[in-house]
Order: sequence, then structure tokens, then C-alpha cells
Amino acid sequence: MVVFSWTRSLRTGHRNRTGADFLDSSLVGKRINMERSFRLLLLLLIGTLVITHIVQAQSQQGFISLDCGLPANELSPYNEPETGLQFSSDATFIQTGKTGKTQATLERRLLKPYATLRYFPDGIRNCYNLKTEKGRSHLIRAWFVYGNYDGIDNSPKFDLYLGPNPWTTVDLHGQENGTRKEIFHIPISNSLQICLVKTGMTTPIISALEIRPMGNDSYITQSGSLKLFFRIYLTESKFYLRYSDDVYDRQWIAYFKKDWTHVNTTSDVGNINNYDPPKDALATAAIPTNASEPLTIEWTNSDNPSDQYYVYRHFAEIQELRTNETREFNMVWNGEVMSTEPVIPKKLEILTMYSQSPRICDEGKCKFQLIRTDRSTLPPLLNALEVYTVIQFPQSETDINDVVAIKNIEATYGLTRINWQGDPCVPQQFRWDALNCSNMDTSTPPRITSLNLSSSGLTGNIASAIQNLTQLVRLDLSNNNLTGEVPEFLGNIKSLLFINLSGNDLNGSIPQSLLQRQGLQLFRQGNPRLLPSESPTKPPGKSFPVVIVASVGSAAILIIVVVVLVLFLRKKKPTDEVIHPPPPSNVTYSYLPEPSIEMKKRRFPYSEVMKMTNNFERVVGEGGFGVVCHGTVNGSEQVAVKLLSQSSTQGYKEFKAEVDLLLRVHHTNLVSLVGYCDEGDHLALIYEYVPNGDLRQHLSGKGGKSIVNWGTRLRIAAEAALGLEYLHIGCTPPMVHRDVKTTNILLDEHYKAKLADFGLSRSFPVGGDSHVSTVIAGTPGYLDPEYYHTSRLGEKSDVYSFGIVLLEMISNQPVIDRNRAKSHITQWVGSQLNGGDIAKIMDPKLNGDYDSRSAWRALELAMSCADPTSAKRPTMSHVVIELKECLVTENSRRNMSRGMDSLSSPEVSMIFDSEMTPRAR
Repeated sequence: MVVFSWTRSLRTGHRNRTGADFLDSSLVGKRINMERSFRLLLLLLIGTLVITHIVQAQSQQGFISLDCGLPANELSPYNEPETGLQFSSDATFIQTGKTGKTQATLERRLLKPYATLRYFPDGIRNCYNLKTEKGRSHLIRAWFVYGNYDGIDNSPKFDLYLGPNPWTTVDLHGQENGTRKEIFHIPISNSLQICLVKTGMTTPIISALEIRPMGNDSYITQSGSLKLFFRIYLTESKFYLRYSDDVYDRQWIAYFKKDWTHVNTTSDVGNINNYDPPKDALATAAIPTNASEPLTIEWTNSDNPSDQYYVYRHFAEIQELRTNETREFNMVWNGEVMSTEPVIPKKLEILTMYSQSPRICDEGKCKFQLIRTDRSTLPPLLNALEVYTVIQFPQSETDINDVVAIKNIEATYGLTRINWQGDPCVPQQFRWDALNCSNMDTSTPPRITSLNLSSSGLTGNIASAIQNLTQLVRLDLSNNNLTGEVPEFLGNIKSLLFINLSGNDLNGSIPQSLLQRQGLQLFRQGNPRLLPSESPTKPPGKSFPVVIVASVGSAAILIIVVVVLVLFLRKKKPTDEVIHPPPPSNVTYSYLPEPSIEMKKRRFPYSEVMKMTNNFERVVGEGGFGVVCHGTVNGSEQVAVKLLSQSSTQGYKEFKAEVDLLLRVHHTNLVSLVGYCDEGDHLALIYEYVPNGDLRQHLSGKGGKSIVNWGTRLRIAAEAALGLEYLHIGCTPPMVHRDVKTTNILLDEHYKAKLADFGLSRSFPVGGDSHVSTVIAGTPGYLDPEYYHTSRLGEKSDVYSFGIVLLEMISNQPVIDRNRAKSHITQWVGSQLNGGDIAKIMDPKLNGDYDSRSAWRALELAMSCADPTSAKRPTMSHVVIELKECLVTENSRRNMSRGMDSLSSPEVSMIFDSEMTPRAR
């Protein structure tokens, strides 16, 4: 009987229509007319296939069962005795996280795989990488049991992502026995990434991860994936079913209502179709005690009333019907009949029915009913029911070829960056640092357009995998230890417009395909063994005298030009002396804008300074250098004139340092130098005028300045960070500002941030040393404590100061307040973090108008910048990326949909009470 049932199911599948529903039945068609000999042959063949089908299903083929937190050196894999499932350590599927165990009182009640856990104190996004079968539906189930493993009794809350898309939120508050998240999903590639994303101050955890490939053509949707709402079998038993009762390891929860009557059978029930529900689930059923009443299951989804549902109904007639008895009923969804033909369950055979398209409920109130027809003598019967909500994953994954290429590059150079997990490009707030990607709509796979591995400690040859990034526009490999020749394939990447290879040990010659490319910027300085294109080899066929004559002629012309220029310059008045910046140095900063005209810095006489300021009439500021006056140049261009007072704590050394720096740098987020005065005792710097004052004024509201909102603060922080990043990696030699604070961040008419006051700036070496010893200088409160104690100045000193600035922008608290119990701002914020309430830290002047996720992320970034140990602080490049992603989050103000773990109906919500704890039956 099973053989014939499976044969017909194999032939017809679940595509036979019954009204608006599909039918997956083992008994389709009325008659089979075959020759006896053919039938016997077919029986043998199909019998073999059935046995193979069952053996494959029972063998856990394709199953992934990860015991998260199980140390790799412990017994792995092992067979869990209660279920017979084979579990392995998750250590080879993820490179981050630490391991822990639930407390002993809970551990004794759990199956072994759920008593251990992996937690993730570092990074925002941590991801598992799993192999799957493209185009096939997979059951994906994750278990989370906190079990107070850390002894602090603070249940975590975090987000779960499937690839680049949010799946659900895991909130373990009040979930003593833990929770699970389950979904049916069809991967679009042969890999799957499941990511835990930190959203607050608690630490994400995971106990177990289970992947099960499903039967062909099962759980298919019009669009999206299926998120488990509930899965029940109707019985008075208290047991739940899973593997090996269910060959796909679905979990079936026992459910029964008091107005039902329980029926069951000891006979074998055929269960072979595309869904293969457990035989034990089909051997039991419920019917209404009052035979004239419908069988009703109701639930309410008030959190997500617009959810769409797919409902799978499993029927098998398990009662002996007399000759005059009939069981026939209609399925009704919120008062609407679901199919044009009534259901007649088949004797001891599975009948699975499901909707072709999703259904919705009125205001989140759902009612599924089975109502007997007029000619039926028996009440309706239901064996098992599965209900899923539709979840859309609209964001396309990064182009698979780009993903493979960047992972090969990562492997080639042994890169171990904490945020190089999950999808490289999306979502934007988690994009890998050092990358930029094309901004396309969500339905188009993003492409990697920029790769910046400058100063990343790369060794060996230029990775061949780079050629597979076929949409690459910018490539920066500067300041590494790369060797070998410049590969020809770089010239074949047609999209490349910028290549920076400077500061390596490359050799050979530049390929002609690069030298002849129109519009390509190629930087290669600092490679002493690399042949420059400016020095062509001696052309063949030319005699030695000809070369000598040509060289002498060129030298003579050059001498004449120099003499003419000298005579011309001597005729110029001293007051019109022009100071030219030094020749362009090795450019290593890939985001440096290209100025169209070389800026000329003028030296002004003191008389002209007095004239431009109208005898210093309007004082707009004052600092350690002296007063700052408003002025105009050429009658229209507004400037700020900083005058060195005789009593200033800063002197000519600082004055010269600022002139020297600003003569050779230019960046949109640095205040530009218009000119200077150096006449006897009169020293002055003439800057572009920045009309909106400094950031400190806009945080305090003093002087009538407006209070900037959270989004503007994030943008200002990102722009200031860009200015510092340029000083650190865009200048040659690199520079340390040494006095980063809110009063040195100025705002123009559009509130664009511009770093100012470079009098204390110092260059620092590159290569083996990352610091320089110097006399301690800076502003108390902002001063790097490590620099203060060691006198060793480096770029991380600026990072510390910037972290303090960021804490100011977040909290609007004084950096040092002797009236506070915790006088320094880092101490105060640290004490407030213990409460876990960011509202107590955020500036009350923001009135709660901010995205909490971006606020938490900015706060964590600020605290990492202000770490007392410089080695633990991020680089400014990392800070820029983090702040940009905070800004994206704040601007989007996304409200991520929250998943449901249970039904709100009192009679149905009990379904999950026993399911949450993965215990033995």
C-alpha cells in the first residue's frame, strides 16, 4: 500500500488543484490499469526507491547540527542520545566569539547541545558561514539559552540576520528556558551566512544552530521566506516530536482543546509525500466533541496585524467508517471557504493541503475552521497543522564573484579584521572597512568599487584575486611590504581610475597597459626597484654623440630659463613675495580631492593686516595663541586673522609649525590658510572665515548658537574624523594634530566641520616606529594618558582626543567636572553604562530625538577611542567608517519588524511553553 501511494505521489506531486488550494495526496486518480507483470516490476523498482528515500532521510544527509560553544578539542562530532542527532563543534564555522556554559541548575535539564553557548563580546556583527544547496528549501533553526552563564543575570537582546537582511530580534528577557528562531529559506547561492548583531550593551549569544535540507518542491512561496508561527499535532499526549520521528527534524508540539475529542490508531499511516510529516503525528487527531460544531483554531497577532500566512493542513482518516458513514468538511479562513471542493480524508494515507498564495487576517485576528458539509455524517478531523508568516528579504547579496574575490584576497594576505564578516557590502552600516560598493537598488547585487588596504601589513605579490573585482574603480595598496612585479592584469580592469602602489618594494617595470590608460591616476613612489616610466631606456640606433649634444642643449635651455626667472623675481616688491608650497609628495590618501588650481599663500605686511581687520575692530574669538579678528581681503573675501599676543603661551615655534603644515596640506575638512604675517614682533595667521563658530558653542547653546540635532552631530563627527584621517594617512610625512577638542572644530555656513589650530601639530615617522618622543602638549581632559606618561606621541593620541570629543557630542557633559563623583567624562559615562540606559547618557537637549541603535554604536565607538591603552584604540579610518554607518542608521530611522515567538490566544499560546526548553521527552 505504501509503495503504490508513494508512486502516485511521485508522479503527480502536489500540483493537483482543488479550488484555490493545492493537494499533496498519496491517493490521486481513481484507477490504475496496468499489466500484472508491469505492476510487479514497478513494485520492485519503487520499493527500492522508497527504501533509498527513507535511508537517505534517516541518515541525516545534508544536516548541519552545531553545538555552539563546544570547544573544538572536545569530542566532536558526537551523537546526542535522546534524538540520535550528530552534533559538531561550531569552531570551524566561525572565527570569533568565546565559549561558555549555562549554570549547572539549568544545564541538568537541557539536552547537551543546548547547555553550551558561544558569546560575542567583540565586534558589532559576528557571522557563521555555512554550506547549503542553492535553490532548495532549508529549515534553519537557531537556539538561544542564556542560563546566566556570565553570572551577571542580564539577559541579552540583539538582532539576527540572514545574509544581509534582518531576520528577527532575539530578546531573552523573561525567557528562562531560552527561545528558538526557525525559518524555511531557499538560498540563492551555495553558502549561507547567519549573523548575530549587537544592538545595545548586552552581548549576543547562541546555543545551537541547525540546518536541514527539505524535500524537493516543499514549502514554496510566491515570494519571501517562511517564518515559523506554530507547528502542532493534535493529541492529548504531552510529548513533542522531532528527529527521528520526523525525518527532517521539524518540531511538532502536542496541542489539544477541552471541547475536542481525541482519536488515534495503532495502524500504520502512510506519510510519504513531499512533506513527510511524522507517522506519530498522523496516527492521532482531534474531532469536535459536539459533532455539529466546527473544529476551530484561533490566534491573534496584534504586534504584526498585516502579516501574511501560509497554512499547511495534514489529514488522514484514522477511524473505521461504517458503510453509511461519511466524513466531509470545508476549510474556512476568517469566514471564507478556502477551496471549491470539500475535503475527504483518505483512509490511513496522508493528505496535505496548502494555499497557493498567502492569506491575511482581519486586524491580526485569525480563525481557521473545519466545518462539516450537509451530507457528512461525521464531524471534521484534523491531524496536524503548520502555520508560517511571510518574511521578505529584499536586499540582494553582494555579487557572488566579488564575494569570492574579496575572500580570496583576505586569505592571501591573512587579514583578520573583526568586521570582515557577513556580506561585504550590505547592509551599509556593516560594510567591511576598506571597501566601498556601488549604490544600487536592493534588488541588484552590489559590486565592490573601492579597495583600500593601505598600511595593512601586506606581504608577497599583488594578489591575483584582485583581477576578479571587475567593477573596481579605486585600488590603494600603499605603505605595505608588497614585492614582485606590477601585474599586467591591473591594466585589464577597465573600470580602474585610481591605483596607489606607493611605499612598497615592487620591482620591474610598469605595464604599458597602465601607462597608456587615459584618465588613470597611478601613484608608485617609494618603490626604489620599480622602473619609472619617466626614465626611458636609450633608443636603439642613436649614436653616443647625438645623445650628448641633446643633453647639453637641454641643459643650456634650462639654465637660461632659470636666469630669466631669477631676474624677474628680483624686480618684485618684498610685500608681494610669493611662498610656494613644496612639490607634491607621495600621495597615499585615496580620498584626496584634486584641486584644479594650485593655491598660492601670500605673505602680508602688518599694515595690510591692520587694514583688512579695520584696526582689529571685531574680535570673534580668543585662544592660547591670542585674539582672532574678523577681516576681509580684496574687499569681499571674509577671513579670520589670528594674532600672536606677546603674552601668549605659544610662540614662534608653534606659529611656524602651523604655517609649514597648512602650506602643504589641503582638505575640505581642514581650515585653509589664506596667508600670514611675519614682520618683526608681529605674527599673524589669516584663515578662511568659518561663520558658525565652534562646535562647543553649538552644544552649549551659548552666544545664541543653535543646538545641533543628533543627525547633524554625527555628520560633524564624521567630517572631523575625515580631517584627522587625512592628517594621519594622507600627508607625507603623516601628522598628529595633538589638540583635538570641540573648540577646535569649526562649522561653516552649511555646518560642515573644519579642523583648526595646528600650532601643536607634529609629524611622526612611518614604518617600524609609529610614534615620536616630544614634550607633552595638549588640553587637559583631552590629553592621551599614555602619551602623558610616556611622552611618546602617535596617531592614536589624536584618536583618544577624538573619543573625548565624541563623548561630549553624545552627552553634552563637561570633559572635567570636579562637582561630579566621576570627574572625567570617561569615568562618568562608564558609571552610567552599568545601568544600561542610554537615555541617561544622551544629551537631554536632544529630547530623545535620535535612533537608539546609532546612539549605542557611536557611544561604543567613543569609549573604544578613549581606551587608556593606545593599541586597543581603532584607527581614524575605522572611526570614519563607523560614524558614516551610524549616520546611515540615524537617517533611515528603520524600525525593524519584530518576530513573534508565540500566539497571543490563551488557548494557543501554551503551544510554545514546552517548546522553548529543548529537553528530553
